[in-house]
Amino acid sequence: MRSIIYSGLILASCCTTLTTALAADPTGDWRVADGVANIRVAQCSGSMWGVISWEKTPGGRDDNNPDVSKKDRPTLGMPILLDMKKKPGADQWEGQVYNAKDGQLYSSTITPIGTDQLEIKGCVLGFLCGGETWTRVGPPIPSSPANSLAKGAPKTTGPAPKMATGAPAPKTTGSANPSAKAGQKGQPADAVGDICLLPDLAGFSH
Repeated sequence: MRSIIYSGLILASCCTTLTTALAADPTGDWRVADGVANIRVAQCSGSMWGVISWEKTPGGRDDNNPDVSKKDRPTLGMPILLDMKKKPGADQWEGQVYNAKDGQLYSSTITPIGTDQLEIKGCVLGFLCGGETWTRVGPPIPSSPANSLAKGAPKTTGPAPKMATGAPAPKTTGSANPSAKAGQKGQPADAVGDICLLPDLAGFSH
């Protein structure tokens, strides 16, 4: 009987730990509050990054970027969550968020709420804070073997993966974006693949 009780305690502890780990995982594809886009969040070289992985209306451009050279870049695959570091002792990540509506960077935090929601908050100079809650549309993403490439590590030999053509992009480890429908004009089923390979993440700049 004592052995059964101990086994039950160990099992309960294991399951609680697993549930906590899942609840604290911000990776995966998330639908923004107004439903116009999905953001794919993945861990690249120890930091969380998020890029636009699906658009309700394909073909968006970064028109409001103050950098003239980037005003014509596609919003699909564009970094939104930048170099977010885990806050010690909390299931929260801190970094910056890029707001394509005004072309500005804001201090931000992301906080998983259970397993299916992600709260994002952004502030300008520590005040004028606002935020919204995103809803999970894709499962958590295991750490990608391509993560080492995100900080300028030597690249493997062979041709670079094609990210913006009709050819299949490298898959993010785990799963593709289930909400982007195959065959949608200008946007294949998984248009961004492994976000750690995207040039804007490797460059760490806007």
